[in-house]
This record gives sequence, structure tokens and C-alpha cells, in this order.
Amino acid sequence: MDTDFNGDLGRLHADLLQLSEVSPTSIKANPQVAEMLFDHWLSIPETATMVKSLVSNAKAGGPLTVSVSSSSSSASTSSSLPSMFPAGSTPPLSPRSSSGSPRTMKHRAGPSSLSSPLRLVNESVKELIPQFYFQNGCPAPNELKERCLFRINQFFHGHMDGLQINELKPVTKEICKLPSFLSNALFRKIDVSSTGVVSRDAFVEYWVNGNMLTKDIATQIFSILKQPDLKYLTQEDFKPVLRELLATHPGLEFLQSTPEFQERYAETVVYRIFYYVNRLGNGRLTLRELKRSDLICAMQHADEEEDINKVLRYFSYEHFYVIYCKFWELDTDHDFQIDKENLIRYGNHALTYRIVDRIFSQVARKFTSKVEGKMGYGDFVYFILSEEDKSSEPSLEYWFKCIDLDGNGILSRNEMQFFYEEQLHRMECMAQEPVLFEDVLCQIVDMISPENESYFTLRDLKGNKLSGSVFNILFNLNKFMAFESRDPFLIRQERENPNLTEWDRFAHREYIRLSMEEDADDASDGSADVWDSSLEAPF
Repeated sequence: MDTDFNGDLGRLHADLLQLSEVSPTSIKANPQVAEMLFDHWLSIPETATMVKSLVSNAKAGGPLTVSVSSSSSSASTSSSLPSMFPAGSTPPLSPRSSSGSPRTMKHRAGPSSLSSPLRLVNESVKELIPQFYFQNGCPAPNELKERCLFRINQFFHGHMDGLQINELKPVTKEICKLPSFLSNALFRKIDVSSTGVVSRDAFVEYWVNGNMLTKDIATQIFSILKQPDLKYLTQEDFKPVLRELLATHPGLEFLQSTPEFQERYAETVVYRIFYYVNRLGNGRLTLRELKRSDLICAMQHADEEEDINKVLRYFSYEHFYVIYCKFWELDTDHDFQIDKENLIRYGNHALTYRIVDRIFSQVARKFTSKVEGKMGYGDFVYFILSEEDKSSEPSLEYWFKCIDLDGNGILSRNEMQFFYEEQLHRMECMAQEPVLFEDVLCQIVDMISPENESYFTLRDLKGNKLSGSVFNILFNLNKFMAFESRDPFLIRQERENPNLTEWDRFAHREYIRLSMEEDADDASDGSADVWDSSLEAPF
């Protein structure tokens, strides 16, 4: 039966193979017949010609319609692509329209039955998505722009030639909403040709047309301070800001007669900024680091507060005074460098030799000093901030690297015992009751609750208020004893000022002590030779 069928199939006319007269019932009953007929239809030369024509039209973007010539005298007409469905079996539309009423069933005939899918895509309505990325920042809304231009015109009214550098401060504060001591940096950023004035048009071009108006304050300050060819801030970028702060802030006016201490103050502030803000410690302060810090708030506080000593973060003169005096006390030959023997005297010989050796090995931080085996002033600032506030993240990272002898990222029992051995020896020499390392280790485990009790990671230490005491136990005998005795004075200080950091409390105590010593020296006719005559400490 199959053989006879195949023989008859070969004699079928091309018009019959288009299935225009085949019953749908026959196709459903014999699906293999449809497959055989379709395969044979594809092998007919007229079919190949038609397919090539369709492909050419599709490539050219034209409609997918062709003329099929019939060899039969009764079928000589132009038609569309033969339907893939038997007559009367076109797939129905959705039974209901969007209004919920029944749709009218229609039969599609002609070119619209199989129109090009490419044309459907091209003819679809495109959704208009507003621009959300601007290379130079988002332009200001018209209303905001108009208000800003109105205020700019007020400040520049009567200054046809522009504003000089000392006249830009109110513009910086009132229009830009920036700390006033950034006005010089802003002036130089706009006056690229060094004409000595900033015109109204130049200011509008930079602040309004340059889209600075819509940027957040951290990005504004970052853009003003950074060098054009860099993507980060360096320590040098902050020095013009500090110079203007020193020249204009009422709380620093007394330093006008001692320019050498103005320079030291500015230097110390920059060191403190990079200690806390530049978390990578590479001297390249990024916009991300600036945004995550409290530096902008501190700058705004310094601009509003007349007493600079109330700005505890970065700018306090009292804090600078303590740091500088501590360094001067250790620098016995006043060459502005200190060595191991100088540092071992810090805090009334509070530190062990082993930890001092690790500090000078520079494993935790490379010295900026150019003298071999000596620590410069900037290195000392980093050390004293780490030593006096071991709860801060920079400090924890610093001392963790010092104790981590093999640099594997964990503090083992042996590493901790190595540093504690000298502490134990010192307690014995001072006739104090020694605390065995096993007892100390149990105490530390209870304090920190590490994930693995056999070692400590930096992650274990961060976020724990008692982490700083771990390092005091290992290499600072004085603070270890104060921790063991639960000094009531320190406890009361913490309760009275819970918002102050360990560094804030230390600096306050030391400033009082140093000021009392200064008064005592003055009372003794200045006989104490603490300061070099060329570098007399201001107070």
C-alpha cells in the first residue's frame, strides 16, 4: 500500500501539493500524508524559485509576497505565500477584545496572512526612555538654574570686570553652599588663565553650565581640589585650603605671628585627614573615600564654629598642640627625626622593645622619612593616633599587622605569646604579681569571642569595643595595668562623654597637663629649656 501511494505521489501536480483542496479531516487522520506532501513540495523547482524570491525580499526589507505561476489552465493567477493551514482553518483571534465583547471571527487572505515579522518589529511603537546618564553630570532643572542665575547676578552686580580673589568668599558660601575657606581654591579653579579676576560669565560657565550646581557637596569639593589630570586627591591638594583657613579663621588668628607653627598645624591636619579618610593608605584619596568619611561635616563645622578647638575631628588646635609637643619631647636632638631609643621613652616607657622593633621594621606602614632607621613627624602622627585610640579601624589594622609575624592574616597563640613574654618579664621586674599567658589568653577569648578560638582574625577584632585592650595587654604595660584595675577616673570620663573617642579624651588630658607645665615654666622665669628659641611653642 505504501509503495502504491509513493508512486501516485510522484505524479501529483504542483497545484495539488499546495493543499488548497485537501480536507482538514484527511490531514488529521493521516498526518504522515501531510509530511510527505510538504517534503515533495519543497523539492519542486517552482518552490525553490519562490523561496529565493522570499529571501531576497526579506533582505531588501520588502513585503514577503510572491507570484506563483500555475501550470494548470484553470489556475493562472497571482497569489501570496501558500497558506500553511488548510482552507478555513486560520488560527482564531482572541475570543474577547479589550472591552470584553466577543470578537468577530475573520479569515485572513492575501498578503496580510503571513506578513513579515521584521516589519512588525519596525512598525511597533517604541517606548521613549528619558536620558539617565550624563557624562558631565545631570543638568540643573530650569527653575533651580533660574534661581541660581538670579543670585549670581546679584553678587556680580556692579562688578563688570569680575570679582577678585578676596571678593569670591560670599559667593562660595551663599551660592555654592561650600565652606568659605574653599573660596581661594574655587577661584583658581575658574581663573585658569591667572587673570586675577573671575567674571560673571566664567563663574556661570563653571558652576551652572558645568553642572556643578546639581552635584553633591562631596563631589563638588573633590572636583574643586583635585588636579585636572588625576582621579584622586593628594596631600598637596589640601594645603591651599589649610592656608586660607589659617588666614581667615578667628580661632587661629593668634598664629599669625608664628608662621612656622602655621605650617606645622596645616601639616598635622592633613596627616590626620589621610589617616582616617584614606583607608587604602596609599596617599591617594578617592571620591568614594571622601563620601564615606566625616570630613565634609568637619569642614562645615570648622567654617561655622569660631572656637576651632570644638572641632575635634581633624581641625582642633589643641590636638595639634598635643601631637607636636609629644614629638618634641622625644626628639631630643631636635633634628625632626626620632629613632628606636627615642620612641621607647614614649608614654613613660609604656611600650615593649619588641613592638618598637616591629614598628621600625615598617611592616605595618612604610615610613615617609628619608633617613634610614628614623621616623619623621608624619610617621609619628600616624603612630600616636594608632597608639592612643586602638578602637579605630586604622589603629586595629596597624597593630594587627605588627603582631602578625608571619603575615598570614591571623593572630596565633604563639605570636601573641611572643609579645606578651616581655610584658610578663617587666611585671616581674617591677615586683608586680605576674599574670600568666594562659590566663590572659582565656580573658582575651572571652572578650572577643572569635569564630575560631584557636586564632584571631581582623574581622574578629573589628566591631568589638574591647579590641584595643587586646593590644594593650600584649605590649603596653601601663594601659594593661589601668585596664586590669578598671581605673575609676577613665570609667567616669567614658560615662560623662560617651560620644568622645579614646583619642579625644587622651588629647584633652594631655593638653591640660602640658598647659600646666607651660604655666609652671613661665612662673620659673622661663628657665626650663624645653623649646628651641627659633621654635617657641605657641599657646
